[in-house]
Formats: sequence, C-alpha cells, structure tokens
Amino acid sequence: MTQLTMQIMEKLLETEDMNDALAAGFELLVSALESLSGAVWVKDRESSRYYPMFFIGQADLTNMCIQSGEYLEGKTAADGRTRRIAAGDKGDAASAFEAAGVAVDNIICVPLNDLKGTIGALSVANRKDGQPYSDEEMALCEKMAALAAITMEEKGYSLEKARTEKQVMIQARKLCKDFPSGEGSLRVLKDLNINIYKGEFVVLLGESGCGKSTLVNIIAGMDNLTEGTLTIEGKDFSHPSDSALTAFRRSDVGFVFQNYNLMPNLTALENVQFLADLVPDPMNARDALDKVGLGDRADHYPAMLSGGQQQRVSIARAIVKKPKLIFADEPTAALDYQTSIEVLTVFEEIVRGQDTTVVMITHNPEIARMADRVIRIRGGRIASIKINQRPARAKDLVW
Repeated sequence: MTQLTMQIMEKLLETEDMNDALAAGFELLVSALESLSGAVWVKDRESSRYYPMFFIGQADLTNMCIQSGEYLEGKTAADGRTRRIAAGDKGDAASAFEAAGVAVDNIICVPLNDLKGTIGALSVANRKDGQPYSDEEMALCEKMAALAAITMEEKGYSLEKARTEKQVMIQARKLCKDFPSGEGSLRVLKDLNINIYKGEFVVLLGESGCGKSTLVNIIAGMDNLTEGTLTIEGKDFSHPSDSALTAFRRSDVGFVFQNYNLMPNLTALENVQFLADLVPDPMNARDALDKVGLGDRADHYPAMLSGGQQQRVSIARAIVKKPKLIFADEPTAALDYQTSIEVLTVFEEIVRGQDTTVVMITHNPEIARMADRVIRIRGGRIASIKINQRPARAKDLVW
C-alpha cells in the first residue's frame, strides 16, 4: 500500500490541472481496491452544497448535489468522520449512489480535510468480489483524501461546471446490447447508466471494442437495445417503431463520420442541400458552408477538396438540419494535426454558438480536454465520468 500511496501522490503533484490530477489519483485508488463505483464530492464555497468533481463506475452523478448531512457522503463531510459499511449493515444513512439508482453493499466514505476544515468527501463502493473493505484499505482511502484535499487547496479548484443545473436530453438505464456469437450471444453493453444533457459537448473514450460505437448507434436510433430503457426528451425510445426512429434520425440528429461519406457526383453545396431537402425548416445550405469556412468551395466536388475540407462539408451537412444532437465518430482520425484542429474548432463553435449537443467518439485523450464531460467506457460499462471545469480551446490542444 505504501507504493500505491506514492503513486497517488505523484499523480496529484505532477499533473498540472487539478481535475486531471484528482482523476488520475482517484482512478489508481479505485482500481487498487477493485471497486465498481467511486466519487469525490467537493464543497461549493458559495452555496455550501457538495458537488461531484469526479466519479467512476455504475452511477451517473453529473446532475446531483447534496446538502451537508444528506446521505452518507453529506454526513461524512458534515462531521469529518470516516464511515465503513459492510453488506447487510444499513449504517446511519443511504449513499448518494443509491439515490442515483445503484445498490450499495460495501462502502468506505472518508472526509476531505484541508488545513481549514472539511471540504468534501471521498467514497468507494461495491468491491468486485463482494468482500468487506479491510482496515488497511480504509486507511489508504484516508491517505488519498488527505493528499487530495491538500493538493486541491494548493492548486485551487472550481465547481462552476458542476453546479450548473443541466437539462437531461437522453437517459439510459441498465442498458444492455447483445450480438449473436457462434451458437450463443455476446453482451457488448452491460447494465449501462448514462445521461446526456442539452447543449453539452461529450467525449466518449475507450479502447476498440469497448462499446462506444454500439452505445452511440443505440441512442442515435441506428440500432436497438436488448434490455433496459432509453428516454429521449421525455419520450420512451426503448422499443420505438420504425417510423418514430426514421423521424428522429431525419429531424433531430446529425452525423459526422470518419470517412466523410460525401456523394462524389455532387458539389459541396449539393451535398449539403441534399440533407436540407429532407427536413421542413433547414438552415440555408450556403450559410451552413459559410459556418464551416467553405463558402468559397461551394461548387467544388469532393475529389477537388482536401480531407479536412471534406470533413467540414460533412459537418455542414450535419448542421444544415438544425439538429438537436450531433454524433461524431472519430471525425479527426484520418486527418493530420493542423487539419484536425481546424475541424475541432468548427465543433467548438457549434457547441458554444448554437447550443447543440455533441457526442464525439475518439481514441485521442487530448481531444477529451475540449469536452464538458469525458465518459470513459471499459468492457461495455461506464468506467468513469469526469467533468472538465475549464474545457480547453481547440487551438490549445497538442499531440
């Protein structure tokens, strides 16, 4: 445990950004304790409420806040006392995880204490093997909390993003997806819980085969779930009709793919106009090209455009419908660095200027710095969710 403590300390001290430092150290802790869930709650100095800065696993806590003394985490923050609850022992309060719909058996909750007092709480829950947490593991959590609190005080932290109330656009609960495999089936998504909020930029990270594209295909109306529920703007899309899916994809969703998917026999303007003609109230096609900086290339065919220009045409084609949601699957994978930044700048302007929700799949963790939230998927489950308090500008990304 001493070696792990040193590794956590290195992450907290060496990583410049406070959110990244906290996430890296906490991920080490949760992994070492083989826990399915974990969260770091921090006190907002303005309201004295507690908000999640970083969380891992089964529950999406993005839109939650708790009062001092509320839930196990709020009680721990209020009295500064560590709590450890084993399976079958309800303890003195339910956990915020349970309020988010996740059953909790074993849990450790420790206070975040800096030199001025308690500023929050750290919790880990649900060991994978179902066994109770040991005294040594509880002590490790207390060390992590102490190191994190001191580091936060030294580096400073902001809760501006966390305390902004968000309107849920998409809600998935216990979502599962199976695919045929041999004589049986392969479960690719496993009891996945997630919210997507209106007007946010979300990046999905994860290794190939982890379920990112499967998740996007389901919430974008291109595939069906096997189990669970899916709600979009308050409407049940768990088992929609073909006509409902078609209407949703046509009017509400824009797509940007890695391979552009432009029609080669149409000009840039005609490619955009083709999509505009499918909806009742589109943006002017030439205006859409102007927004992506290609107004002077309107009469060029795809073969006459560079890769970056073709991708910008595909973005114009996505936004011309004035969609509520844009799904982008590895939109910069085939582009060089400078062209990638140009394309990402367009996405940045779409999110910030048009209040459009963008969900982007990428393998590049540097791009994740732009996002409002970074959702990491591992093995068909939500591995972690991080709120970027200060999203980076596209022009500041380096890889």
